[in-house]
Amino acid sequence: MKDIAVWGFAWVPPFAQGLVRDLRVRWALEEAGLHYESKWIGADERTSESYRRKHPFGVVPVIESNGETLIESGAIIYAIAEQHEVLMPRDLRTETLAWMFAALNTVEPPIWNLFVIDQLQSDQAWTKLRRPGAVDEVNARLAALSAWLEGREYLLGRFTAADIMMATVLRFLRHTNLVTAFLPLDNYLKRCEARPGFQAAVRNQAEGYARNTPVAA
Repeated sequence: MKDIAVWGFAWVPPFAQGLVRDLRVRWALEEAGLHYESKWIGADERTSESYRRKHPFGVVPVIESNGETLIESGAIIYAIAEQHEVLMPRDLRTETLAWMFAALNTVEPPIWNLFVIDQLQSDQAWTKLRRPGAVDEVNARLAALSAWLEGREYLLGRFTAADIMMATVLRFLRHTNLVTAFLPLDNYLKRCEARPGFQAAVRNQAEGYARNTPVAA
């Protein structure tokens, strides 16, 4: 990949900063040592015809490289990883792909459901009834994941693209103490977040938000 541009939202509220999924793409590019340009899409531009030609649903991330456009964080990270062994070692290719799907399809749905309840729909009466069950569903996933990580620094023993997916999924719980209740899981997430590639990706995304912070009326 060369001449890479990553699209992210120009600004999001503080509770969502550091969570938007273009962070995953930035992190993967940082780990792979690839230079990229940041481009930002404002809320009023998401439904524009020009942006919908990039992403039909008007969301992020979008990555452009060598005249090609790719959407969806899982697909983008896979495309990067298959070209960079640091993210997908040859001897762990199948396992890396499997754990990327596990992060997106098995772990993220219940976690995202709780995030929506707590951060986007907390003023709705139904959330008080639904939340206990949602927490149980999350804890079941976390317990299984924590058991897998016992004695492992990363999902597959060494850092791969799967850890980018899993760590960014777990970060949707940062407003709770659910991850910290599982020591192997808490240590795993802290280990991932301490990586220079992650720190660089967060700074890049945050700098964009800072430049585009709405001016108070």
